[in-house]
Amino acid sequence: MKHENHTPVGAFKIRGGLVYMDWLRRARPEVRTVISATRGNHGQSIAFAAARTGLKVVIVVPKGNSAEKNAAMRALGAELVEWGEDFQAAREQAEVLAFDRGWQIVPSFDMRLVTGVATYAMEFLRGAPEMEEVYVPIGMGSGACGMIAARDALGLRTRLVGVVSSAAPAMAKSFEVGEVVEVEARTKIADGVACRLPDPTALEIVREGLERIVEVTDEAVEEAMRILFSATHNAAEGAGAIGLAALLEDGAKRRRVGTVLCGGNVDRAVFARVLSEG
Repeated sequence: MKHENHTPVGAFKIRGGLVYMDWLRRARPEVRTVISATRGNHGQSIAFAAARTGLKVVIVVPKGNSAEKNAAMRALGAELVEWGEDFQAAREQAEVLAFDRGWQIVPSFDMRLVTGVATYAMEFLRGAPEMEEVYVPIGMGSGACGMIAARDALGLRTRLVGVVSSAAPAMAKSFEVGEVVEVEARTKIADGVACRLPDPTALEIVREGLERIVEVTDEAVEEAMRILFSATHNAAEGAGAIGLAALLEDGAKRRRVGTVLCGGNVDRAVFARVLSEG
């Protein structure tokens, strides 16, 4: 298991934010304000990286978003705007504000973000003997695309399995039919993969590089969160545990399989409830 829950923002997304902001500083030095939409980890990565380049950061989050992720983004210097009922609505509002005010929009999926997050995949695949399969969480797709790029660059035969929530199956449905399909995201625990409308570029890449995509329930995700805490004493947010949930449900009997604990930013009250149940 690759632990990405111990980065300065508690998630793998920081890698993409740093690469994107480094590019922006050099390519568009006139930019003074950036805006993006998030459920939390992407926003923290942008705020963390932007603070090091002297940029103002505005982050749009859906109403009812994680209180602790919101607090973390504010602590990193971001100005928060609460808008809409889900990530897609927040994303659309960020685009409106960027257009109206001339701010630089930081997309949720961009090849520079993929370049950054792919570094965790390179570390993982180089650091462990060749794995037969790796289970990769999929939200907007940067992590999965980065894993595909790293696997191919290293010339490995490892099969990659994408994992989504059964209560947010848009990418799985899109993968199945070969075109973007919009599906409402209703997951109560895996907000980091709560994608309603997949990115077309991400879909194209994962259809070429993934073996398959599997769906897991919120109940299975919560059980994986409990297992991770009991077995390793690591806190995993829902999206962080979803890869393990899929691996366990698949009943993997192969010799060597892997997954990533991609984030540990779970609200205290939510984590307390999950640990007390089951």
